[in-house]
Amino acid sequence: MTDTPAPGRPQDRPAVGGAAPSGPTGAGTPPAPGGAGTGPERRRYFSVRAGEWVFAVVGLPLALLCGAYALAVVYAGTLLSLTVVGLPFVVLALLGARGLGTPHRLLVGALLGASVAPPAGVPRPDGLLARGRAVLTDPVAWRTLLYLVLRLPLGLLGFAAAVVLPLACGWLVGFPLWGRLLEPASPPGIRLDALSVLLGLVLLAAAPGVLRLSAGANRRLAALLLGPARAQRRVRELEAARAVLLAENGDRLRRLERDLHDGTQARLVALAITLSLTEDALDGADGPDLARLRTLLDRARTQNEETVAELRLLTRGIHPVALDGGLGDALPGLTATSPVPVSVRLDLAERPDEAIERAVYFCAAELLTNVARHSGARTAALAATARDGRVRLTVRDDGRGGAAPGGGTGLAGLVERLAAVDGTLRVDSPPGGPTEVTAELPARL
Repeated sequence: MTDTPAPGRPQDRPAVGGAAPSGPTGAGTPPAPGGAGTGPERRRYFSVRAGEWVFAVVGLPLALLCGAYALAVVYAGTLLSLTVVGLPFVVLALLGARGLGTPHRLLVGALLGASVAPPAGVPRPDGLLARGRAVLTDPVAWRTLLYLVLRLPLGLLGFAAAVVLPLACGWLVGFPLWGRLLEPASPPGIRLDALSVLLGLVLLAAAPGVLRLSAGANRRLAALLLGPARAQRRVRELEAARAVLLAENGDRLRRLERDLHDGTQARLVALAITLSLTEDALDGADGPDLARLRTLLDRARTQNEETVAELRLLTRGIHPVALDGGLGDALPGLTATSPVPVSVRLDLAERPDEAIERAVYFCAAELLTNVARHSGARTAALAATARDGRVRLTVRDDGRGGAAPGGGTGLAGLVERLAAVDGTLRVDSPPGGPTEVTAELPARL
């Protein structure tokens, strides 16, 4: 077990290399075909598939109306662009397109299981001209208009897969019967009948695949064009990371204050009392009591050593002394304290910012602690590289695997910690192992 746990995170968490329950399937990620599992996962799998069919049928009228609106806007806006009413028309049309994106987002979320976050509202500066300019330069409105145009052919494709292809299959498979009913006196065409049935079966087999393809394209298109713009997403990510960082720093300061008050301050008070007793022993009426003085001095020395050790432990959580020499000195010292043998491979061509070094150090400490506690691994490996403006930390073990970020796990805490410095965490941990966790961060903030 490492003696430098990541501050602000409890250590009794599921392992990096140990079995950890994975979180629920994401809203926008239905279980893969063939791996639907049992119970709720199986029900979710079939409900999503049923939702794809309903989306293809119910979504066609909305796709036709909105597609016609978008094409009319593009056509009329082009014709009116050189007139006085051109720009006001385009402004109103873009606002209308923004509004039409809402039912599409709701439909995609309800029937296809792909949750698309609503974009931020249109900026509302002072003045009519400034507001019109804000709408004309709004990327969300233009992307929504493009979505309405592209949704039209996708809606037709989905409706064809959900309705037209099954009807065509039924007609082709029943073609021999229709022929007998319509022309009972005609000789049977066995070859034509067999070809018709075969073609109908082929189309029947292809219909689910086409429907799935159409649904997947609709999910990706909605996520790409109906959600927040890239800059807006980036702002939201940074706001979330800032909130996590502020909360973590607040918790750390409160814990440091509590530790100083309950621990270090109490030790210093005890040391002051011991020194006061020592002074009394020196000023005794019968002269100094040497035996008592020796006892009190030994106690004061012990209390001083304990106080210094506690202060060193507290300050290590703020800024590890080992990082004074950089990651090249800190990481080998960290792995040397692990009860699981850890091989180290470093390629540190450049030294990152202090905040990045601290995040990498505590991330490595957390991962090695989890490996030692829960993975059942016999060996582990740590690799760190810093070059071309990027830092990568990889911890691999030969334990039992099954680790995954989830609510309340150590990996989820690391994801939040890395996000605060614009980093990411990737976990590859199949059941049975091995487990490999990779953190990537920018070398400069």
